[in-house]
Amino acid sequence: MAVKILIKRRFNTDRLQEASSLIIKARYGAMRQRGYISSETLSDLKNPGLIVVCSMWQTETDWNSWKNSPERAEFETEMGKLQEGETEFELYALGMQLDS
Repeated sequence: MAVKILIKRRFNTDRLQEASSLIIKARYGAMRQRGYISSETLSDLKNPGLIVVCSMWQTETDWNSWKNSPERAEFETEMGKLQEGETEFELYALGMQLDS
């Protein structure tokens, strides 16, 4: 079952260029992973320092493999230096989970 992951980060607007470069590098890393489908980056219109990356994966297991990889941990460490607060993750299944 395909899943979408929302990754929310808050950056100081003075650091957005650096953050953008890291997000792009992380995306290229994700693109080489099993199960990666797509991703997009969104910025809040009222608070441009709030950035949401919406990533789609074939399975939650595929996402977790990337999330817990040493390569991604390096990106997370570097982004943490630019962030204000913690990264927030939200996982969603495509479609509604209805009982049969």
